[in-house]
Amino acid sequence: MRDVIVIGSGGGGPVVAKELAARGLDVLVVEAGPRFADPESEWTHFEDDANNPVTGFLRQGPGDRSRTPWLRDLPQNSYVWQVAGVGGTTLHYFGNSPRAVPGVFAGYDGADRNMYDTDHVFPFGYDELRRYYEWVEATLPVQTAPMGTKERIFLRGAAALGLPHQTTHDTTGASHRAQQNAVLQPGGTAGRTRDPLRLRHPEARGCTMCGHCYQGCTLPAGAPRNLKAKRSTDNSYVPMMLTAEAWSPHGRAATLVTDATVTKILVEDVHGETTARGVRFRTTDGAEHEERAQVVVLAAGAVESPRLWLASELPNPNDWVGRGLTDHHMDAVFGVFDEDTGQSKGAGSNARVDLPGYGGIEQVGMPPALQAYSLAFSDSGIHGYGRAGGVVDEAGADSLGRLVGRDLLGTLDDANRTLAALVITDDDVEPGNRVTRSAMLLPDEGGLAPKVTMRHRQRSERTRRNREYCTRKAVELMRAAGARSVHRCDWPPLILHAQSSMRMGTSEDDSVLDSTGEARWVKRLFVADNSALANSLGGPNPTLTTQALATRTSEAIFRVCFGGNAWVGSEDPVSSIDDRVTAAVVARGL
Repeated sequence: MRDVIVIGSGGGGPVVAKELAARGLDVLVVEAGPRFADPESEWTHFEDDANNPVTGFLRQGPGDRSRTPWLRDLPQNSYVWQVAGVGGTTLHYFGNSPRAVPGVFAGYDGADRNMYDTDHVFPFGYDELRRYYEWVEATLPVQTAPMGTKERIFLRGAAALGLPHQTTHDTTGASHRAQQNAVLQPGGTAGRTRDPLRLRHPEARGCTMCGHCYQGCTLPAGAPRNLKAKRSTDNSYVPMMLTAEAWSPHGRAATLVTDATVTKILVEDVHGETTARGVRFRTTDGAEHEERAQVVVLAAGAVESPRLWLASELPNPNDWVGRGLTDHHMDAVFGVFDEDTGQSKGAGSNARVDLPGYGGIEQVGMPPALQAYSLAFSDSGIHGYGRAGGVVDEAGADSLGRLVGRDLLGTLDDANRTLAALVITDDDVEPGNRVTRSAMLLPDEGGLAPKVTMRHRQRSERTRRNREYCTRKAVELMRAAGARSVHRCDWPPLILHAQSSMRMGTSEDDSVLDSTGEARWVKRLFVADNSALANSLGGPNPTLTTQALATRTSEAIFRVCFGGNAWVGSEDPVSSIDDRVTAAVVARGL
């Protein structure tokens, strides 16, 4: 029998696996997707090759790209942008690592305390999570983002709006700042040359400013996996969990099984309580396997975790499994400039505006095809025609809707004269936004496909107010920065930040997890991915908070289930780029 089985190796699962393996526990990680053994040879910077949701290598589907992707039933105009495989959606994320806003935690008593979703706060205070934030920030590591032309223009606009410059990790007021992100700062020749022969490790270190974050990070060329610039979990926590015995005095390497779909969480009655005892999974050859464990950690993501719970027929007495899905109710605003913005160069998102109580705005850099995709994705129809034809945007943009034809070509006449801003809203936890199982699509490897319902036009009044406020600020920022024209996309749900579908909470009436991340109705079953988040964090990106929460949950598992002691705060964290980790990664060819 294993000590711990972790289901999923995306943003949260490897955190639990690394922390518990470092304490000497026998940890098995089961991942439905592949592990890319050599991204330098397997990946390209071609946008279609990378991001095509049907055939791209960064898609939701099996590693064999000749096979169909795993489908989702979407009863509204929307798209769930997630990635299967070791590293999960962190393979294409920008590494943005802001902390949550203190106002979404229990006990907050600031002047803006009523600006948040006060019915669905975290069941502990912000100060309780701070040391776990610091632990993760040191482990990844999280650093101040490198600055370039697009960041300078974005922050110029923010300053012109009168927003002060923020210099702390804790966000308590409207402000602008460089991102805190999980991307290694450029060193050596990185960021100083375009000569590919001089962008090899060790001459080049950290971010080479290539502009292809969404296509996965393979640079600097020749660097060990744990020294690649972007700190996806496959570049940070996964190498650490697989080499725990080499850098931790009591460590034991975790075991990773890929291309293995968990079909059922196994439980048994222990002293009258439903208790997790293992998993059943299917490998690509069709063989069925079972593994037993003292603890099971569900970390398959905000869509797959509730789907697996429901497929396993686990208790759901309050009907909140899969409910309360938050997604930051995003929108996008593009400015077109007469100057070079460097929009397609450098790390993807390096500057932000925080608007506590409403959400925030992030500068987003993208290569040309993803810019075109973003501009052609809208809930307002085609700009100049039909529903979008004579509509005046309430946020004040010059144009609204889906850009096609000459409008799209004119906007992207030079992809480095645009500037994109992502609006990320503090959206309410709403029971109608949910994950269930589809009655329309054929089953895939994991059983019935998930159905993701987002009540786009029926959002709460506060959520809709927040979106319009943040979008209006984004339009004002573009004008203040010098844009000659500003376009609002009016995105339908683009579910990049899927959160809260297995939420922890203060009440048993509307939550699935207690304050440690343990399931209320299944003992020794913990959840450690974005779905465990109590709410939408006030707008900041979810990964850092998920990883801090997963670290806290790891301590609870070790303490309660294995009689161990807490470690965060009593010892110094080991960085994922520590020399001992690097030596072990190189020695094992990881």
